[in-house]
Amino acid sequence: MASSLPNRSSPPNRGASTRGHEASLADTAEYPILTQTTDRFTARGVTLVVPAFNEQDGIEGVVQRLSNLNLGVPLEIIVVDDGSTDGTARVLEKLATRTGEFAARKATLTVVKHGVNKGYGAALKTGFSRAAHDVVVITDADGTYPEHKIVELLARIDDGADMAVGARIGADVQIPLVRRPAKAFLRLLASYLAGTRIPDLNSGLRAMRREMVLRYRPILPQGFSFTTTITLAALTNDHRVDYVTIDYKKREGRSKIRPIRDTLGFTSLIVRTVLYFNPLKVIYPVGGVLFAGLLVSLYFDCFVTNPANLSDKTTLLFMALIQVLAVGLLADLIDKRSRL
Repeated sequence: MASSLPNRSSPPNRGASTRGHEASLADTAEYPILTQTTDRFTARGVTLVVPAFNEQDGIEGVVQRLSNLNLGVPLEIIVVDDGSTDGTARVLEKLATRTGEFAARKATLTVVKHGVNKGYGAALKTGFSRAAHDVVVITDADGTYPEHKIVELLARIDDGADMAVGARIGADVQIPLVRRPAKAFLRLLASYLAGTRIPDLNSGLRAMRREMVLRYRPILPQGFSFTTTITLAALTNDHRVDYVTIDYKKREGRSKIRPIRDTLGFTSLIVRTVLYFNPLKVIYPVGGVLFAGLLVSLYFDCFVTNPANLSDKTTLLFMALIQVLAVGLLADLIDKRSRL
């Protein structure tokens, strides 16, 4: 993760609204477009970024389906080959020769290659830095996401959302059972810390305002937690985030997710991101646990121990509580001051 942090004093991007999460988050329903704007964010074109690492089985079909999208605006497809060691590069070279086919569909294909595997987030950062348009859509190269839903995601952006996420809560969602408990835990934890319900925390199909992503680029990680971080950064900074229900197919090829290691990493990342943007959401629960322990220890010292005696444990719990609350309030003060 980069060491620098974004300037949080800048105002929210165009498209953020006071209705925020209440207007964009519901249980599992499709979220209605509330207004129609004449100034379409997608009018000048849309960039589609596809990170690919060893995806020779799925990448060609994904690129073909993306190029066939009828968006009515110029379409730029950027595939970032993140150091693939299989036949992905050969497939992309073959696709790159079909410039006439893409031109006929008002689309262009650009292939960017990393010399070594840098990670999912690093590939997306490369794509965003190369994007020619203000609206960027990301999707995976494994054929799991329904590309036709991109039209609905872009409609949300044109309606004023800063980010529109394809929530994998449809009738046909092929997520392995072994991964579901961890995903549910992470989603509940993130929803609590962000203060709003999150139907899908790390979906890889989403449309975003490019300037919003670049604003938070310094804290966006190189790995799979890119989408988790940008979701929490948007929600804790009053950006409008909409969700569109999608299905999720079984992937082509082998998954790159490492269940135990990545779950622990995601948990740490969620806490750190919310601690950065809303520290009291993390500090208050910790303080509450210490306060409860202090009361129990104090009761034991006063009413159970004979004769009554204030123990070292009670003193340490009291000092720890004071220090945690002091650090939390100081962090919150710094956060609030940085937004002035």
